[in-house]
Amino acid sequence: MIEYLNGRLDDLTPATATIDCHGVGYLANISVNTFSAIQGKETVRLYIYENIREDAYVLFGFATRQERELFLQLISVSGIGGNTARTILSAYTPAELADIITSGNEKMLKTVKGLGTKTAQRIIVELRDKLATLGITPASPANADDSQLSAASRQVYEDAVEALKALGYPPAPVSKTIKAILKDDPTATVEQVIKRSFKML
Repeated sequence: MIEYLNGRLDDLTPATATIDCHGVGYLANISVNTFSAIQGKETVRLYIYENIREDAYVLFGFATRQERELFLQLISVSGIGGNTARTILSAYTPAELADIITSGNEKMLKTVKGLGTKTAQRIIVELRDKLATLGITPASPANADDSQLSAASRQVYEDAVEALKALGYPPAPVSKTIKAILKDDPTATVEQVIKRSFKML
């Protein structure tokens, strides 16, 4: 069993990372959050989950043990496979997802592509009590740092988030990116924010 891979980051996309470990390249499927955590680094460590099937041997990599543990909890839910779990973890950080599940926010969970009402409800029911044992501190994705935005910036923020979500970008990285842009330039228009976001996401 592979616990983690530690080596040179040979290739990186928002969905995969290739780690060169002493001349052997391992391809791991990753979330957007892990992508953001390791982007720009020469040497990385990814905690691994091995999905071994009759027709495939697939690795999933995570920047933290916490994210891997949450992935394992997600795939324990009936109807949630590795790729769906990765999509959920790309949409929200572990802390944000913990907040969504523990607060029973089915509406936020259903914004993840491919998740229907019944599956979202099943995730909440089955994982709500288990998350307390993982030591993840919930953090609201909707309200975090909103107090730092002026009324005008908040409107730009909300419009830009909706526009980028409509284009298929995951909510968590979008929210962080737009807040960073508006913090740097509070007078930026929606169009300017979106254009800058394209370069950063």
